[in-house]
Amino acid sequence: MRKSEIHAAESVSCLNKALGELKDIWEEIGIPEDQRLQRTDAVHMHIKNLLDMMIAEEEGLKKRLMTSIEACRKEMVGLYDELQVEEYPDEDGLTMLQLEKDLRTHVKMMLKEKSVRQSELKSLIQQDQDLCDVLCDDLFPIHPERVPSQQQLQNYRQHINARNQEKERRHTEFVEMKRQITVLMEDLEQHPDTTFEKDAVCEDEDAFCLSVENISSLKVLLRQLESRKAESEALCVSIQGRIEELWQMLQVPVEERESLMQTTHSSTKSRLNTLQAELQRLEELKKKNIERVIRTIRSEVVKFWEKCYYSPEQRRAFVPYHSDDLDEELLREHELELERLKRDYTEHREMYDAVSTWSSNWTLYQELEKKATDPSRFNNRGGNLLKEEKHRVDLQKSLPKLEKSLKAQIDQWEAAQCKEFRVNGQPFLQYVEDQWNQHRMEKEREKQERQMKKLKQTEEDLLYGTVIRTPTKRRLAGTPTPGKTRKMTSTSIISTPNTTLRSICASPSMRPPLSSSKLGARTPARGRTPRGLERNKENISHLSGALRTMTASPLRNYSITSVASSYSEFARELSNATKSNVKTGVLNSTITH
Repeated sequence: MRKSEIHAAESVSCLNKALGELKDIWEEIGIPEDQRLQRTDAVHMHIKNLLDMMIAEEEGLKKRLMTSIEACRKEMVGLYDELQVEEYPDEDGLTMLQLEKDLRTHVKMMLKEKSVRQSELKSLIQQDQDLCDVLCDDLFPIHPERVPSQQQLQNYRQHINARNQEKERRHTEFVEMKRQITVLMEDLEQHPDTTFEKDAVCEDEDAFCLSVENISSLKVLLRQLESRKAESEALCVSIQGRIEELWQMLQVPVEERESLMQTTHSSTKSRLNTLQAELQRLEELKKKNIERVIRTIRSEVVKFWEKCYYSPEQRRAFVPYHSDDLDEELLREHELELERLKRDYTEHREMYDAVSTWSSNWTLYQELEKKATDPSRFNNRGGNLLKEEKHRVDLQKSLPKLEKSLKAQIDQWEAAQCKEFRVNGQPFLQYVEDQWNQHRMEKEREKQERQMKKLKQTEEDLLYGTVIRTPTKRRLAGTPTPGKTRKMTSTSIISTPNTTLRSICASPSMRPPLSSSKLGARTPARGRTPRGLERNKENISHLSGALRTMTASPLRNYSITSVASSYSEFARELSNATKSNVKTGVLNSTITH
């Protein structure tokens, strides 16, 4: 049994007890029956009214609970829609009072969530508004009066963070561009003219609107200033180059040049003004010294003619170079020609440098070729002979490769320029071929001269009995001397590329000192017999015939491969001469058999 039922039973018992006590009191007093009925009705009425009032109050409580439940449920439906959350399910078995309390608590929580979201939305809107004022962008698309969902708030937060990052990026970019613009304006001595330039340069950094248009305008302004500075610097370089040319032409002292260069370390605008003033002064001075200037320009023109490998015909085509009317018009023509030559050399410098490399290698190769035929090269004991020979061989191998590479470059250049690349007035490959042919002809001529000289020397030796000794090596200390030597004198002819060396192999005691054995020494023949003289005459007749045959033969009949002998060829011929089967005394009729 519930406590409330026990209390109700106790209330009924108390009521019965009270009525019994009232009955006893009435009897003791002696109240009549009719009055007892009245009093009993009054008690009944009071009790009934009290109970009715209590019942009415409880009914009112029930009604209020039901009304509250209904209102909470209705409000929750609206909050569910506003907050965009799932509906709260009712629990089974709850009393009306518990249900009303749960619903009211849930409504209170939802109202609090709504208030928090609205407050955050208001704060985000304010931040967004501030960012939009700085960035000049549109607000985030959200209704300020509606309760945002959690996803909308999250998106809004991300949007604000992105806007803040964009603001920092634009602000950093703006500060850097402002610094560069300020430096460029100071360098160009330019002041802000437009309102935008004043806002960007002079106003506070935080007050500048960092819109996309303003940032783009700043970039355009920065590019314009950079372009102006680049143009000014290029103009300064051009003017300075022209000034240096005029300095060279007019032979301006170095002290005066240095004093001007020291004043050009200021701003670009000031440097440009200084250089323009100096150029104007030099141009006026040039007019006063026009003769000296023209001669200086002519020397420069000749230098570039040589650099560009101009032929004499191409040089003579510039008629003003040979004119003696030294006036401003002639000076102008010379300046235009020099400018054209410089431009041509600059545009095709790679080709000219390649040709110059070939020319230098070719010149060096010719020098080494001449050294290879020089008899005095064998007196060198420092090892340079082998180095020069190795260098000559390397050049001989590298020159064809360089020519092949140049041919490919020239073909590509001619295809691009649609004209022929000429060196000294002729195609480069033809020029190279002529150089090689000329070199081969020169070698043939030198070879013939050596052969003629050798035959002439042999003829003189046979006719006059001239003895040519080669220097002998000094005997080392401690070398034993032979006890007996053959007194028989034998002669041999050793053929070299340069001369004929006739060595007499005699007794060591019979050898003259080294200083007395010189090339070309002539000694009279002694004790010759008529028979020996006849032999010499016969040999002379044969050699004279060979000499005439060589003299009559043209240069073109000689083989290209018969070039001047190198050191290795000299050694090979020396070895062949020592192994020769020619009998001693064949060419020397003074030897008796």
